[in-house]
Amino acid sequence: MNIMYKSTRSDGDKVTASQAILKGLADDGGLFVPDSIPALDLPLAALSQMNYQQTAYEVMSRFFTDFTEEELKSCIQGAYDDKFDTDEIAPLVKKDGAYYLELFHGKTIAFKDMALSILPYLMTTSAKKNGVTNEIVILTATSGDTGKAALAGFADVPGTSIIVFYPKDGVSPIQERQMLTQKGDNTTVVGIIGNFDDAQTGVKKMFNSKELAERMNAKGYQFSSANSINIGRLVPQIVYYVYAYGQLLKKGEITEGEKIDVVVPTGNFGNILAAYYAKNMGIPIEILYCASNENKVLYDFFHTGKYDRKREFVLTSSPSMDILISSNLERLIYRIAGEDAEKTKNLMDALTGEGEYEITAEMKAQLDSFASGYATEEQTAETICNVYKKTDYIMDTHTAVASHVYYDLAKENGRKTVIASTASPYKFTRSVMDAIDKEKYDKMTDFELVDELHILSGVAIPNAIEEIRSAPILHNTVCDKNEMQATVEKILGL
Repeated sequence: MNIMYKSTRSDGDKVTASQAILKGLADDGGLFVPDSIPALDLPLAALSQMNYQQTAYEVMSRFFTDFTEEELKSCIQGAYDDKFDTDEIAPLVKKDGAYYLELFHGKTIAFKDMALSILPYLMTTSAKKNGVTNEIVILTATSGDTGKAALAGFADVPGTSIIVFYPKDGVSPIQERQMLTQKGDNTTVVGIIGNFDDAQTGVKKMFNSKELAERMNAKGYQFSSANSINIGRLVPQIVYYVYAYGQLLKKGEITEGEKIDVVVPTGNFGNILAAYYAKNMGIPIEILYCASNENKVLYDFFHTGKYDRKREFVLTSSPSMDILISSNLERLIYRIAGEDAEKTKNLMDALTGEGEYEITAEMKAQLDSFASGYATEEQTAETICNVYKKTDYIMDTHTAVASHVYYDLAKENGRKTVIASTASPYKFTRSVMDAIDKEKYDKMTDFELVDELHILSGVAIPNAIEEIRSAPILHNTVCDKNEMQATVEKILGL
């Protein structure tokens, strides 16, 4: 079946997968969605015999139907190679009855590596397929992890350059240092005086500016995105959950067809949306638990049907989830609105204009696959400490948010549950070590804490951490949230 892509905000022309990947965002400001979600038409038992790369091909070939088998397999083999520190790519670790899907074994020790390792290959292949000669400028907002993973993926990739905006005071010290030490002649990192939502809004405005696009085209540039608004980021994330199900079968933890639950720490909604797509492809997932931190805009939405971003923005120990505008939720809204583009656009316009929208009772009734919970800062720290004391397993703050929701809501159901473990604890050493014993570790530097975490966990210090201990700062640009476009114009010489 040939899958085409359409915008969530209009009933205009459909585009191929490669065209959607290149554009990133639809011309009307909507997000690209497949015109149907393809079935994973193979026996579930077959998944237990597949490695990660083989599973990735089975999933992606159903969505990226204008790629040849050779093209897609080349992208997959280039992406999922020895840049990951484990042959499994995404190990499934059982602790205290739950299954932690470790998605942080890539170059930048966060789950964003899983999709951003393949996106440059998909992007450059798409450019060739569509005869693109412009330089592709990857324009991205990050709440901490996407930025470094995108920078690492696109560094020195021919025909591309990348500009990353991040909230100057809204990421962990390790996250910031990872970005600011990034090598590559085609990489630029900019801190903004503002929060992630400000950065994401500024990036979307630039994508939607036809005047800017014309000026860029005249200079031989065009924008694309590495955020999960790009379908080339979203589809590779579906693979996690298909692979996890296959691994549970392989380990004999479930029987074929047995339903599982999934808990995902959620900010921009891409990761849990990927799990929802996996469910719709035919993976037996019963409940998708949307786990929020104290910025619990999604928790409130699932409980009330009202999305309201008019609230205090809280800086937490899980900064990649410090988001009040969850962009990928638009794709779910479109689906439960009966793929009514006008209704979806009206809701998104209300969010932009009034700061809120409310779905109908009929739409809310279609959210029965989802449940939601949240963790306070205190509960997040307690979960890290309690699981460590019980099992010797140390998790990061984002995973701890999901783990708390598992213990609070999902465990009582009795179904096998996969928890998306989205970052290495080494990426958030201070928060993690404070949670375990604040009094003992409070006076140590971030890199002293790295060494202490190694002693406690017995897990080797990742190269991603070792290489930034003494690496020079290569990026020092900071701008106000209202100066983002002017900064881009200066970088590109417009």
